Amino acid sequence: MKAALLQLNSVWEAPAESHSRAAELLSFAAAQGCDVAVLPEMFPTGTSSNTAITAELAQGPTDTFLAAAAKKHAMNIIAGFALQGQAAGSKAANIAAVYSRQGDRAALYTKIHPFSPALENRAYEAGSAPVVFTLEGAACGIFICYDLRFPEVFRSIAKKVQAIFVIANWPRVRIEHWEALLRARAIENQCFVIGVNRTGVDGNGLYYSGCSQIIDPWGRVLCHGSEGEPVVIEEFDPQEAVRYRAKYKFLNDMKSLKTFLD
Repeated sequence: MKAALLQLNSVWEAPAESHSRAAELLSFAAAQGCDVAVLPEMFPTGTSSNTAITAELAQGPTDTFLAAAAKKHAMNIIAGFALQGQAAGSKAANIAAVYSRQGDRAALYTKIHPFSPALENRAYEAGSAPVVFTLEGAACGIFICYDLRFPEVFRSIAKKVQAIFVIANWPRVRIEHWEALLRARAIENQCFVIGVNRTGVDGNGLYYSGCSQIIDPWGRVLCHGSEGEPVVIEEFDPQEAVRYRAKYKFLNDMKSLKTFLD
């Protein structure tokens, strides 16, 4: 699987401008023959809690843009944005969507852990469950940013997937945590972990340095994006996770969390 990690410098609360920037990176990824291109968390706006601007309808401008781009380039796309609540007065959702080469939305995940230290939980509803989907014949999962600090949600799908994507707006001040946790999740779950982070400065003055990467089941970093690198491209074989697990059957000894809670 040839993946493009798009370290977009999102324009704060400006979806049309961010779409334009993303379109250029998607075109570049497609020209390189990538199977999948991955954009960061809430790429059209940055992680703003101004849901009057960030939150869209399910078939709104960003969904339309991504579906059209996937179909145009015949390339899978994974991206984060915000959706309006389904009921009047309900909170918005910080989501990750997966689009097939045909432009169909193949999966949708809602962030289980809104970032409460920044009061994200006041504007965005927490998701209720992980999502597993098929990408180029491989079983995959996806999580968003703060989810990375909670290994139990990764553990819940570990045996079902060969790769897990993590899209984020993870600031430079805590980038060492990003790198360490991505590697830990790959090692403990014996799968590929693909982390995609933004660059630039957001409307809250937070600075982002990218550091997107793909880590294999051994914990080896296959690629690592620098701050000035808008697109990072790397090829990996999800079946390597299957072969690795067959040789080192660590997951067979995993105990259910319920065992320790009863």
